[in-house]
Amino acid sequence: MRHLCVRFVCIVSIVTLLFSAAGADAHVTHIEIISRSDIQDGHAFGLAGAYEKIVGRVYFAVDPANIHNRQIVDLDKAPRNAQGEVEFSADLYLLKPKVMDKGNGAVLFEVSNRGGKGILHIVNGVNSSDPTAEFGDGFLMRKGYTIAWVGWEADLADQGDRLRLFAPVAHDAGGKEIRGLVRSDFTPAQKLEDMPLGHFLLGPTGGKSYPVDDPNSAKNVLTVRDTPDGLRRIIPRSQWSFAHTVDGHLVSDLHFIHLDGGFLPGKIYEVVYEAKDPIVVGLGLASVRDFLSYLKYEPQAAAPVHRVYAVGISQSGRFLRHFLYQDFNADEQGRQVMDGVMAHVAGAGRGSFNHRFAQPSRDAQPLSSIFFPTDLFPFTDLPETDPESGETAGLLDATKKSHTAPKIFLTNTSYEYWGRSASLIHTSPDGLKDAQLGENVRVYMLDGLQHFSAPFPPKKSNPGSPDSTAQQRYNPNPVQWYWRALITDMNQWVKDGTPPPPSTYPKIADGTLVPLGKWNFPKIPGVNKPHEASLAYHLDFGPHWKEGIVSFEPPKVGRPFPVLVPQTDADGNDLGGVRLPELQIPLATYTGWNLRDPSIGASDLRLSFYGSFIPFAKTAAEREQTGDPRLSVAERYASREQYLGQFAEAAMKLIHERFLLPEDLPAVLQRGEREWDEVTGQK
Repeated sequence: MRHLCVRFVCIVSIVTLLFSAAGADAHVTHIEIISRSDIQDGHAFGLAGAYEKIVGRVYFAVDPANIHNRQIVDLDKAPRNAQGEVEFSADLYLLKPKVMDKGNGAVLFEVSNRGGKGILHIVNGVNSSDPTAEFGDGFLMRKGYTIAWVGWEADLADQGDRLRLFAPVAHDAGGKEIRGLVRSDFTPAQKLEDMPLGHFLLGPTGGKSYPVDDPNSAKNVLTVRDTPDGLRRIIPRSQWSFAHTVDGHLVSDLHFIHLDGGFLPGKIYEVVYEAKDPIVVGLGLASVRDFLSYLKYEPQAAAPVHRVYAVGISQSGRFLRHFLYQDFNADEQGRQVMDGVMAHVAGAGRGSFNHRFAQPSRDAQPLSSIFFPTDLFPFTDLPETDPESGETAGLLDATKKSHTAPKIFLTNTSYEYWGRSASLIHTSPDGLKDAQLGENVRVYMLDGLQHFSAPFPPKKSNPGSPDSTAQQRYNPNPVQWYWRALITDMNQWVKDGTPPPPSTYPKIADGTLVPLGKWNFPKIPGVNKPHEASLAYHLDFGPHWKEGIVSFEPPKVGRPFPVLVPQTDADGNDLGGVRLPELQIPLATYTGWNLRDPSIGASDLRLSFYGSFIPFAKTAAEREQTGDPRLSVAERYASREQYLGQFAEAAMKLIHERFLLPEDLPAVLQRGEREWDEVTGQK
């Protein structure tokens, strides 16, 4: 009986949503609810009350003739329904107050990173060792936010609980197949005979990669090189095949590549091949736009809201920069969709989110996804001029013309200044002066953090990721406190007009942002320093690139844009940004870089995503014995109590600056106690 009632509720909800979408001229045509359940058995989250979880699928239709869809590559080549619209769908995951009027009127929408849901884990402090603790301390719910995710990425595998986009394939007139070149690259951490053609971040199969059209085509080429800018050496066609080893037998597989003798660790392999049937990848941008427009402007929506805040981390932070650059913040009626945007650890990047044969998962790492359309001019929010091409453009040009520019936080950690060319978002393209920022843009560098927070106490390796074995322990500094404060700052800025903290980042003018040659990192015994930082290049993908069609694969590589790095203090900790108490009252050096362990090859190059934790010596005698130039813990602090007192003062300073919430002070101080115990071995 209960099963029948649940089904009845779902059916009624579907009918209601069908009616709501159609009545508002929204391009969410309907929502299919797969499950609807109370969160924590109806537990009340503060004044917002009880929450419910909705899992389902959103169905869309877009008009190729609409001016606000003109930027979607190959939309005109997708199949259409009887109304001349292109239909597609996406997975939905939604957390909402059961009584929406008890919420705060805002949706916190996370642009899913490769189909995942990360914001609850980061902001609510979910304990990853407890799979039942999905909602952590309930921070976002206690504040009354609706929290939502919708699928936008079409290259995810049809398995697991990833949020996927289901988009059509494009064809030329008369249904003729479209063909083009596709590229894949990878650097194994150990010797392997087979590799997927798709991006390794999508799992062991590489997600939904484009299969090879003709395995015997002369257009299929495999090369190997030692460094990103090194000479490519062609591997003879007789030595490799599109195949995969299964139960000890080599079988043909158009989604895998096999090399006789195996792919060697630390080498960069790159395969270019011809494929057919490109997916209309740009509909992922439309799915986010239209779902949020539906929530904001349709009173009978599944979770109607007044304000939309979009957050994106790493890949999805780049998605948000791309979303704004290509004017997706105007819906089909020209209305502004996102009121606030928080693009985190995106560096200067956009991505492979809207071109023919695009692979959205591709990023730009030290030894993989190299020379993909990720870090492309323009980088700054206001217009800038490329001295080489003479082009003048800004990231927000289109949103200003459509009058849909949101309020924006661009936040990066120390890692992105080494691995994501982050300095380019606030310098001139020639790297000689600081760039002006727009009135509604804030840039924050979070000093002494890596791309994502590592567990504490830190380690040098991750059992689930053998390619991330490092020379130093990972950087464990927490980002959670910043997120909670910045989400609060954004809400106050949009809702009440209260300005957020001023932009805080290293600058050329005060010497806190410098060329690599002027970087003064201390000579710490046993610590090898990086000799390079990831660069953004002038890339030529061919004469039809502006229409979203790649002709040159790999692209022609021109001169790099100058990328600068944060200067450090005498301890090796970065200057110029927002500093956690861990950097104001340090027990260690916390970097945004970490070199690869020799066991995984290329040990002179940086590791993707990771920074370093390099603790101080405990005593002066220990420091002098090793030759460490950094003062020891005992030389800095007379006692544990003195350290914790100074640590508390630093935390109070962050509260005053509005980078830390008062309610989080006890947890921050508790973390300081754990760090003292870890470094000194004392309690």
